[in-house]
Amino acid sequence: MSENENGLTRINLNGKEIMILGTAHVSKKSAEQVKEIVEKEKPDSICIELCKSRYDSIKDPDKWKKTDIIKIIKEKKAMFLLANLILSSFQKRIAKKMEINSGQEMIQGIQSAEETGANLVLADRDISTTFSRIWGKMSFFGKFKLFFQFIFAAVSNEEVTEEELDELKSGDMLDAALGEMSKSFPAIKSVLIDERDQYLSEKIKNAPGKKVFAIVGAGHLPGIKKEIEKDHDLAELEKKPPKKHTGKIIGWSLAAFIVLMIVLTLSVDPSAGLSQIMSWIIWNGSLSALGTIIALGHPLSILTAFVVAPISSLSPLLAAGWFAGLVEANLRKPKVIDFQNLSTDLYNVKGFWKNRVTRILLVIILANLGSVFGTVIGGLDIIKTFFETVF
Repeated sequence: MSENENGLTRINLNGKEIMILGTAHVSKKSAEQVKEIVEKEKPDSICIELCKSRYDSIKDPDKWKKTDIIKIIKEKKAMFLLANLILSSFQKRIAKKMEINSGQEMIQGIQSAEETGANLVLADRDISTTFSRIWGKMSFFGKFKLFFQFIFAAVSNEEVTEEELDELKSGDMLDAALGEMSKSFPAIKSVLIDERDQYLSEKIKNAPGKKVFAIVGAGHLPGIKKEIEKDHDLAELEKKPPKKHTGKIIGWSLAAFIVLMIVLTLSVDPSAGLSQIMSWIIWNGSLSALGTIIALGHPLSILTAFVVAPISSLSPLLAAGWFAGLVEANLRKPKVIDFQNLSTDLYNVKGFWKNRVTRILLVIILANLGSVFGTVIGGLDIIKTFFETVF
């Protein structure tokens, strides 16, 4: 294994010459370097750190026009979509400051493969699988902590210079950033970085031909060097986590407990039991509606959250935010301009509420969050009334 003056790592493995270039995804120099290396080395295969869905987005820039927001809500992918939008917006903002298209080095890799006839290998794992595996490892409150950190990162006005990007490319700053990230969210690093290092290394070493050129983000380069001589099961790495039954068991148990408390209280003092029911409705409905109000939802979306939350809180199969979000999406359908402005609207907090796409996602998330708090407060009040009445 060797590394030349251009940061190109060369590995001889099983009769293949593998060249790996670690890049900064928004660096001008990275895109130029890709073109130069392909012209000089003439590889049989070019591997790029893209999955099929991200490759399709590059080949079809107008793909966003086909986004079905209602389908996304029904498939319970609102949080995934918002996280993806925030990450994409953050990267595009840096790219705009550097006056280069985001992922230009990957685009250059595609163009170079088409021009030279090299095999193009999409070496990354599907982004939805990665998000699913991250999500499956996180607690409920960990998910919301991550969500708010994403928003903070999206609206941060911190300047990033070309020199800082070069430092990122060297790996020092990136290693430090990953170290901090792993302390707060160890599941993110293991899935977002470690697993993908294994996936990328397996795809790269099995690319067709005797000479393979791989273009990856600098953060993956150390891991790929470590993993490329090992064997990895791609099918295992592509598995989405099975749905956990723990949440449903807890949800149904909580619902049964709340109903039992109310029934027992009603049997002793009907007025106290009715008070419990009203407390449950008011706390759940009001806080879910408040979340929808904070998201600047339509009045009917707010009403929907209020009506549905007391019922959905008793079923782990339902969520008030889904219903409020569907009403919001139907009453305020996103327009073409909303999709066009997504990247720029996410540059500041105001933009999250201004854009109809992200406002719908905020309605879903904040209505659900309000319902959670309503369940906790209403449930505690029911328990308090039960003990005061029965004992």
